[in-house]
Amino acid sequence: MRIDLHTHSTASDGTDTPAELVRNAAAAGLDVVALTDHDTTRGHAEAIAALPALDRDLTLVTGAELSCRLDGISLHMLAYLFDPDEPELLAERELVRDDRVPRARTMVRKLQELGVPITWEQVSRIAGDASLGRPHIATALVELGVVETVSDAFTTEWLADGGRAYAEKHELDPFEAIRMVKAAGGVTVFAHPLAAKRGRVVHESAIVRFAAAGLDGIEVDHMDHDEPTRARLRGLAAELGLLATGSSDYHGSRKSVELGGCTTDPEIYGEITRRASGAFPVPGAGGRA
Repeated sequence: MRIDLHTHSTASDGTDTPAELVRNAAAAGLDVVALTDHDTTRGHAEAIAALPALDRDLTLVTGAELSCRLDGISLHMLAYLFDPDEPELLAERELVRDDRVPRARTMVRKLQELGVPITWEQVSRIAGDASLGRPHIATALVELGVVETVSDAFTTEWLADGGRAYAEKHELDPFEAIRMVKAAGGVTVFAHPLAAKRGRVVHESAIVRFAAAGLDGIEVDHMDHDEPTRARLRGLAAELGLLATGSSDYHGSRKSVELGGCTTDPEIYGEITRRASGAFPVPGAGGRA
């Protein structure tokens, strides 16, 4: 089985619609794909509706990537198979989403003050109906020729944490995120925990504390982790009894990584589904010529 547990659609900052994402996942030979848009489950219904038309079996895992902050450092918590209507977690996701537009406007203003000819209209056009985030602003910088790639915008010169045009937004306390996801019947995995090229990362001691609070796993195999980092995280997962996952963090054409670029072991996936009680994986009909 080929299992990719971290992808994004146009419901947040990806470029594939949810329906396109599941079609592309099937075409890439995946057996399981998780849709984990930032702080939203808005793309789930469209992705589920697209499954019966696929020409191969593909199982969809519903989820989200929750924006969190610890000691001034942003981090992301993948949440799988939770009840999307659980009131407390839903209210927190809405708070995060509602803060995205004012934050983006602040970053656009900061860029303008730095002499970048960016406009709010340009960023709005790029984002469309999606949950607006830094990748949309980064795409505008690419369009303007300020940077060559979206990844190049995530430096302290521009949009990285603490960067010249960075602005904070409402983010969850990670311990509360773990608690709320668990209360909603879901499973939590700390996304790309040591991806230092993205900006500051939390100390490994924080992972120990997260594990004690009920964290289920850490994303080990990720494009932003080099081999020594993956080995260190795999050892830490074994030491703490955490599940070690692998995922592409696919964003469509916004990033160069392909679906299935990193994958999760079927036994680990099976344990995630066994722990979840808020929702269940959605099997596709598949098998059509």
